Amino acid sequence: MAIISSKKQPSEPDRSNAQLEDLSLPLQISESGQRRRQSGVELVRPESEPEEHGKPEEGLRPQKLSDYVGQKDLKDVLDIAIQAAKVRKEPLDHLLLYGPPGLGKTTMSLILASEMGVNCKITSAPSLERPRDIMGLLVTLQPGDVLFIDEIHRLPRITEELLYPAMEDFRVDIIGGKGRSARTQSIKLAPFTLVGATTRVGALTSPLRDRFGLIQKLRFYELNELAYIVLRTASLLNTPITTEGACEIARRSRGTPRIANRLLKRVRDYVQVKASGEVTQEIAAEALELFDVDPCGLDWTDRRLLSFMIERHNGGPVGLETLAASTGEDSQTIEEVYEPYLMQIGYLSRTPRGRIATAAAWKHLGYQPPDSQLSLMS
Repeated sequence: MAIISSKKQPSEPDRSNAQLEDLSLPLQISESGQRRRQSGVELVRPESEPEEHGKPEEGLRPQKLSDYVGQKDLKDVLDIAIQAAKVRKEPLDHLLLYGPPGLGKTTMSLILASEMGVNCKITSAPSLERPRDIMGLLVTLQPGDVLFIDEIHRLPRITEELLYPAMEDFRVDIIGGKGRSARTQSIKLAPFTLVGATTRVGALTSPLRDRFGLIQKLRFYELNELAYIVLRTASLLNTPITTEGACEIARRSRGTPRIANRLLKRVRDYVQVKASGEVTQEIAAEALELFDVDPCGLDWTDRRLLSFMIERHNGGPVGLETLAASTGEDSQTIEEVYEPYLMQIGYLSRTPRGRIATAAAWKHLGYQPPDSQLSLMS
């Protein structure tokens, strides 16, 4: 059973370059690579604390709610919940976070534990195969602790049913013996907060979903938010970078912080081997082209799916199984990994007859869209 226990640790802390406006942050990135408040006061660029420099890979996650970039609505809701729980001296209500992968669900659970001054135990639903697995976790929780279960929709049925009384009454029921000698024993648990994360909220059973007091969705990030994250991560990794370079990486990150940090590390490798100095817009674009990530964040597989639909089926409609068989990709992978982003940026449409590549996808790949597609755009 894979379990990670984390304690709170102190740490510290913006659709084109011409229109990089701060919509939700108190900070704004200027053309000169510095951050300015909207009032015009000039601030230094995001810098890490000395403790973060000691272990840069471990300091990428923010440790405080105020340092968490983006998800403003979610932060407002959780800030109220945290303050109310502290006033009542009670643990936070159980929280369910859902949304695409890489948006910060695990990070948010660690921040909640840090803000409440408690420990956070992290595990994943597939590792809780037997009742004793979840029992071993629950009985070791201290008052107020946060238990984070990733991919909670994949919990085995028997494990899920053990959670019901644990979430509502902070107890677990154990049946000992067999037949007439069977007895039920209840074990009292310390009050705790369960944070569940899932990419498929519809796959949760109603009894489990209804037991969460807070159900919140994480959205994709804006360009300015991702650029700020890239600047902060670059500071933690001791990687010199310009604001324009951070924007170039952010633009290709599919609105996902995890991808932004991954691309930054690949650009850092490229600079260390093929170039020198700070990461500029030109160097970032050159490096990401080498890693087959285009300016819209599409990789080789994304372009292959769209090219197949355009070249073989005149843009569609094409059935999912036909796409899977023709491209060699699993149908579930296409549906859950590639299609959401292509639909988000308007390059793919789902219809009852199949998938259709939009006129924007035709133009992005260098094809002339047919008149039927152009009429849909007008």
